[in-house]
Amino acid sequence: MPFAVYVLGLAVFAQGTSEFMLSGLLSGIADDLNVSLGAAGLLTSAFAVGMVAGAPVTALAGRTWPRRRALLSFLGVFVAVHVVGALTSSYGVLLATRVVGALANAGFWGVALVAALAMVAPHQRARATAVVVGGVTVACVVGVPAGAALGEVWGWRSAFWAVALVSVPAAAALLVALPGGRPDDAPKVSATSELRALGRPRLLLTLLVMALVQGATFCTFSYLEPLVTRVTGFGAGWVPVVLALFGVGSFAGVTLAGRLADARPDAVIGLGMTALAAGWAALALTAAHPVAALVLVLVQGALAFGTGTTLITRVFSLAPDAPTMAGSFATAAFNVGAAAGPWLGGLALGTASGFRAPVWVSVLLTVAALAITGVLSASSGAARMPLTVRKRPAPER
Repeated sequence: MPFAVYVLGLAVFAQGTSEFMLSGLLSGIADDLNVSLGAAGLLTSAFAVGMVAGAPVTALAGRTWPRRRALLSFLGVFVAVHVVGALTSSYGVLLATRVVGALANAGFWGVALVAALAMVAPHQRARATAVVVGGVTVACVVGVPAGAALGEVWGWRSAFWAVALVSVPAAAALLVALPGGRPDDAPKVSATSELRALGRPRLLLTLLVMALVQGATFCTFSYLEPLVTRVTGFGAGWVPVVLALFGVGSFAGVTLAGRLADARPDAVIGLGMTALAAGWAALALTAAHPVAALVLVLVQGALAFGTGTTLITRVFSLAPDAPTMAGSFATAAFNVGAAAGPWLGGLALGTASGFRAPVWVSVLLTVAALAITGVLSASSGAARMPLTVRKRPAPER
């Protein structure tokens, strides 16, 4: 695996830390900027919305740039807005930095996925995708808890400074590891042709499956804290452990899927989503049992991110003539799920299932993804089935 692919994973780690770290910093931000906790929570929503809207927009804006220039530009903007965010005393300015940072992050993601796949042989595409996506899982394991710890000791601004500082060596490494602008960096087809290619029904349904799987993942992940403290019975000190356990499972799932999906992508997606649905149901039913809950959190993290990584690779395989925009649409689908899942889980909290309700929502979302995958598999099988012409028997004389 080329060293540059791992550098892309490092940069994604820094940006993934920024995306998720606010969950441990909201109280400090609200107190410091004299806003409500709900207003502070909008900073997370603003980032998610910026990722969804920004992925296709930034991909279109930067599609004619050499990849190294595009990646360094997006990462430079990302660093700058975190410096501004760490210095500002205005809630409005901080909110704006979250939107701009998300736009830069979305642009980086789309180009990074394309660049990683371009640097490896076809049989290593899933592994390359896994390395890039692995940056997010490491952020869940290390970056988010570290950001929360920094916020506790030195205030929330220190976490913003840390993200900016981690991004600087990633930018320097990209400058050295990635090749410069080359003629083959330029897209071979027009933007209109790429967008037309992305309108294929099979690709759109695959993107919908991605959004549903990620929605299920973040629906439960966002409400793990009340689940493990009020249903499982763990103390508050166990929450970082449970979150880190989910991150460890995610990293393991991404790594394993990267090795299996190049050879058997259909099996990884089908079996992964079937196991995911069963696992979410098992977690909802056994959440009151500490050992079962811990094991299932680990397993579900592995299944969710392993399946998600394979779905990203599938998007690229379904859109070979839209190399620039495919990554941006995969990024947008990922973040549609990341935004919709917690919202649906929050709506379900008022039902009779209580704090188990978001997990049941995850079951429903995964079952819906499975149903769409079944339709895709059936239509694919029908398309490959050879047509036979039945000869009429010769008339009797």
